[in-house]
Amino acid sequence: MGKGRLEAFSDGVIAIIITIMVLEIKVPHEGSLESLKPLFPVFLSYVLSFVNVGIYWNNHHHMLHAAHHVDGKVLWANIHLLFWLSLIPFGTAWMGENHFTAWTVAVYTIILFMCGLSYYILAQMLVRLHGKNSTLALALGRDKKGIISIVIYFIGIPLSFYNSWISLSLVAIVAAMWFIPDTRIEKKLTLEEHEKK
Repeated sequence: MGKGRLEAFSDGVIAIIITIMVLEIKVPHEGSLESLKPLFPVFLSYVLSFVNVGIYWNNHHHMLHAAHHVDGKVLWANIHLLFWLSLIPFGTAWMGENHFTAWTVAVYTIILFMCGLSYYILAQMLVRLHGKNSTLALALGRDKKGIISIVIYFIGIPLSFYNSWISLSLVAIVAAMWFIPDTRIEKKLTLEEHEKK
């Protein structure tokens, strides 16, 4: 089956996730800069989550660009990813409102861990569907970057109870790793286009 509806649905869900997150930032009733100070933790958690959601959207787009079709397993793997992404606004709001306490950071990191794991599962389902010699499979390779990200999130969960800022630093490190779009797929597609000419 075609991939168009999956892409459109995913884009719509991700757009709603970002909208929900920004609506959690409540406008102060006063017009002074001082009134913005209490919003700093909320804004900081929003920025971190916005970057993470943007990274997932970007890499999801690249991955599906390399896919030619989808099946039922891929559809469910994608729904699984969207489920965990849809929890990011909750984790973001809870963490920001409570100034990055241990439990809030732990739950946020668990959500990101599950996002990473579900993205990895989706990628593997697409590779399995398209074959080991497909553009997607060759571009992803063993997906060391994806596995490292999942491991870092996993380590960050218990560290939240030791020092929540260490855990948040690990989350930021993973975001920094993925901030520049994953070029493996793009490079492979460009190479294939040049070979066809």
